[in-house]
Amino acid sequence: MNFTMKFQHMTAFISSFSALIILALIAGLAYGYWNILTLQRQVAELRDGAASTTQDINTLAEGVSDLQQKTRSLADSISVVGQFVADVKQNVEGVSSQVNDFGQTINTLDKLSKTDKELLQKYSKVYFLNENYVPDQLTAIPQSYVYSNSKPQQFHARAWPHLKDLIDDGKTANQELYVASAYRSFTEQSALKSGYSVTYGAGANKFSADQGYSEHQLGTAADLITTGQNGELDGFEKTSVYAWLQDNAYKYGFIPSYPPGNSYYVFEPWHWRYVGVKLATYLHTQNKSFYDLDQREIDTYLINIFD
Repeated sequence: MNFTMKFQHMTAFISSFSALIILALIAGLAYGYWNILTLQRQVAELRDGAASTTQDINTLAEGVSDLQQKTRSLADSISVVGQFVADVKQNVEGVSSQVNDFGQTINTLDKLSKTDKELLQKYSKVYFLNENYVPDQLTAIPQSYVYSNSKPQQFHARAWPHLKDLIDDGKTANQELYVASAYRSFTEQSALKSGYSVTYGAGANKFSADQGYSEHQLGTAADLITTGQNGELDGFEKTSVYAWLQDNAYKYGFIPSYPPGNSYYVFEPWHWRYVGVKLATYLHTQNKSFYDLDQREIDTYLINIFD
């Protein structure tokens, strides 16, 4: 083959190879362009997605802000309602307290209305009980508690349990106690005083009350006696029974009405009056006498006399 033919073959090969190269370049450029378009589309989609996400985030943020505002408003409303409830509760408690106080006042007044106001009055030449006065509740003292069989004795029914406990506990402590005299009516006191006046004249006023001034008419006073005295009251202050009464009678609501040095009668160690545990305890611990207190102070204990 001559040179010319070889050159032609080579030129054809080069042309074919160049065409292949050009086609390859064109294909590469087309592929690259397609990739660029794909990337641009993806970028656009991402931008659109980002914009949508941003909008969603903004919408969500606005929702959160609105929810926060509503929450704050609800919290404020709850606070207002809570304060209202607290105010209502306080008002209800105040009304309830007033109702309770009113109820207690009613109960106190009812209790006082059913309690004989004479029971804590001062007699013994101070206050007067008329001839028609009789305790609203009297009970017979069992004979085993009375020193003598000659005359039945009576005592205020509501005070008797206290006197009974006093006598029973005294016997438990080996102190024999009996009732020598308890309730006496206006008429009985009048007859007793008349007899003393005949015997002792004006001297009877030192140890015996006129009718209407005797604590015995209340039914809450008793003359106590013990064995070994032959039925006599004189000398009672020298007995162990009297010493025991001095230390213990107040626990049962009893006081000595006429202690040594009183301004009304001679010392009567046998005469004990029921005034209620609260008042008797106060007088005992303060070392005071019943008749030394102001009547208004004494009256404050009437509500508790039988407690």
